[in-house]
Amino acid sequence: MIVVISQPMLFPWIGMLEQVRAADVFVHYPDVQFSKGSFVNRVQVKTAREIKWLSVPLLGLRLGQRINEVRINNQRNWRQEHMQLLTEAYAKAPYCNEMLSLVESVYENDYETIGGLSEASLMALCRYYGLDLSRTFNSSESLEIGGSSSRRVLDIVLALRGDVYLTGHGASRYLDHEAFEQAGVRVRYMDYTKAPYPQLHGEFTPYVSALDLVANVGPKGIDCICPRSIYWKDFLSNERDRKISS
Repeated sequence: MIVVISQPMLFPWIGMLEQVRAADVFVHYPDVQFSKGSFVNRVQVKTAREIKWLSVPLLGLRLGQRINEVRINNQRNWRQEHMQLLTEAYAKAPYCNEMLSLVESVYENDYETIGGLSEASLMALCRYYGLDLSRTFNSSESLEIGGSSSRRVLDIVLALRGDVYLTGHGASRYLDHEAFEQAGVRVRYMDYTKAPYPQLHGEFTPYVSALDLVANVGPKGIDCICPRSIYWKDFLSNERDRKISS
């Protein structure tokens, strides 16, 4: 059974949807430290002039706060700002209205924390593409598993009876791969497909919100969500070769 564990991200890029599609169990991971400059509260959007950030303002952020503790600054009308930016950027996209409706379905609710909002944004994308139907979604909060870093991730996977842990590339900096092997869990890293699709505003880029996929391709965008992965030893070897060649 494949387990994916990820921090909440605001309307994330297609690569995150690839991880969801590959998972048998997807675990939301909001009870970890918020990192300033992460994608928890912001994501890139392609516009006619440049790449812009869709950002949710935060209130009284303190060093060491967990994602599920970081409050949203609702004193700013950020929802209206977002809707205006998205409307202008995708006015000529064939599925613009579907994309805007998806965003509105999230924004019509109230959220105290950025973790709650970002989790809701991912789930809205999952429902649009039917990714919520054939896998289980869980939360590290409900699992009540203590610890930190690599050990906690492993304990979560074991608690869910997973035998494969699929993760993004950032985990290579802290995962104890050997500990996973000894526990009977095979670590695999995403080999992001980054499949091109018809996209507005110049040269194709995959590193923008998956709202771009919704606006430009609509429901058929599911064909661009094609997960691939690579065994951790091969991944690390490839990374070393890449650094040497560069």
